[in-house]
Amino acid sequence: MTLSERNILFKGEIGIASVVLIGVGITAFSLMPVYPGVLAEMARRSPGSFQALGVYFFQPSPYVPVVSMLCAMLYACITMVIIYRYFEKTYSPEILYIALFVLSFALEGSRIMVPLKLKYELPSVYLIMASRVLLFGRYGGILSLFVASVYAAGLKVQKQSIMIWIIIFSTLMITRGVPIDGLAWDSSFCMISGYLGMFRILEGGMALITVVSFVISAYSRGAKEYIFIGIGSLLALMGRNMLLGADTWISPFPGLAILGIGTWFICTYLHQVYLWL
Repeated sequence: MTLSERNILFKGEIGIASVVLIGVGITAFSLMPVYPGVLAEMARRSPGSFQALGVYFFQPSPYVPVVSMLCAMLYACITMVIIYRYFEKTYSPEILYIALFVLSFALEGSRIMVPLKLKYELPSVYLIMASRVLLFGRYGGILSLFVASVYAAGLKVQKQSIMIWIIIFSTLMITRGVPIDGLAWDSSFCMISGYLGMFRILEGGMALITVVSFVISAYSRGAKEYIFIGIGSLLALMGRNMLLGADTWISPFPGLAILGIGTWFICTYLHQVYLWL
């Protein structure tokens, strides 16, 4: 993929993230009276490693999932603009997949379907479709960051478009086979899906390999910047888990801050690696 083709793709991602943010933002504001009812009918608290620390001490708020969702989409918009400006004239194979990781946060807007269903009594099929979109974004995002680390460690694939299609196809296969309860949701406005424990282990394993691959790249390529990129990846994944699973006010803003710091590490040091190439 040439530099100009990649930049066109970045512009498209900025456009998609912006349109989704505006549309979901307007809809979310109009649904303000519905959120307490959505929380009242939840099936369980939101799962997650960070979420479990406060689940016994803090009660969920009906507005936190909306704030978390909007923060995730705003992060996608702003970060995509920064990536485009930072790397507009700098070639880096990893940044394409990091941009896909960032774009995946825009799909968090699909969670708005839960309050929409409650207000307009929509069929459950719409909730299932929205849930598959959400899972596609979450699993596709972490898989994209994983591929970026493998590229840094020495993966040689000439046509990046092939790898993008592999990510899309693999994620579609995963999300298509996940059973989803169309009548139950948790406190973060996510539908209840199956195989949660298995996917948690898979996600944790991929996150670990991602960080380790970036650290290995620092020694195999003689560029110490990859150590900081690995640290940034760890912070980004930690912040991501805190932000996306939030249902109390102690989680979304610290999660967003950690996510932002991690992304800043990734982009800044990756830009240094390729600045003079």
